[in-house]
Amino acid sequence: MSLTSEQEDEVAAARAALAETRRPTVPALEAMLFRPLPVLDHGFVRVVDYMGNDAAVVQAARVSYGRGTRAANEDRGLIRYLMRHRHSTPFEMCEIKYHVKLPIFVARQWIRHRTANVNEISARYSILEREFYLPAPTALAAQSSVNRQGRGEVLQGAEADRVLALLRDDATRTYDNYLDMLNESEDGTPGDPSRPGLARELARMNLTLNTYTQWYWKTDLHNLFGFLSLRGDAHAQYEIRVYAEAMMDTVRAWVPLSTEAFSDYRLGAVTLSAQMLGIVRRMLAGEAVDQAKSGLSKREWREFMETLGRADG
Repeated sequence: MSLTSEQEDEVAAARAALAETRRPTVPALEAMLFRPLPVLDHGFVRVVDYMGNDAAVVQAARVSYGRGTRAANEDRGLIRYLMRHRHSTPFEMCEIKYHVKLPIFVARQWIRHRTANVNEISARYSILEREFYLPAPTALAAQSSVNRQGRGEVLQGAEADRVLALLRDDATRTYDNYLDMLNESEDGTPGDPSRPGLARELARMNLTLNTYTQWYWKTDLHNLFGFLSLRGDAHAQYEIRVYAEAMMDTVRAWVPLSTEAFSDYRLGAVTLSAQMLGIVRRMLAGEAVDQAKSGLSKREWREFMETLGRADG
């Protein structure tokens, strides 16, 4: 991750400022506030604002005037009940705002979650920085032969070097052409006065999808958990999963009881169909059930067996 000296000064100034408030705050998250958490080679996630805490979830569920006199274990039990039974509205009472720097192709995947308020840097007005995502060797993999949207074996040796060189050279060349069309330097200094530059809103079309963009992303806790359950899953694309993992660190600091319930009932849990539940009951009753007797497709059966830790079927 790279921050300019001006950005580092802004972060330091924001972290040094203190404001008196009567609203609840969370010391563990306050300690992380404004601090960029590195992601990928040039990206980051940082919390810039938040509202509410675990007590706000409990307060909303009980519709009480304050935190009340309930014991902490009772609050924990209520939060777990809410998560277990999918009572989502109390979790909507908490909100958080992130500043995220990410490759454009990750942003295009991220924006599919239409449950947040987003404001992205505009390349119609600003010149994007010369920063591109180049995968680490361990993340440079071939297409999976069994999953159309997944990765297979990691590329090795000369082939890995060739692909990385292509990614680097293409991104560098198109960025150079971007500046040439703009007739401006990276800091906005005008170029050759004898020719007009192409409009920024047009020149940006030439940039590669591994160019970094930035946005502010604000959402409530319920929808944040929805994002994290999909993008923090082991099957999610690596480049967005590492952002979800960094965000999970901030959520654990912010709402530890809610995050514990989310981890238990969403991230670490599985959902069985009515058919699968019926098969489990038959197995517990001593019946030998195979795929042919199950009524499941081969793919459903394979996934079901993997869930039960019986990949051999």
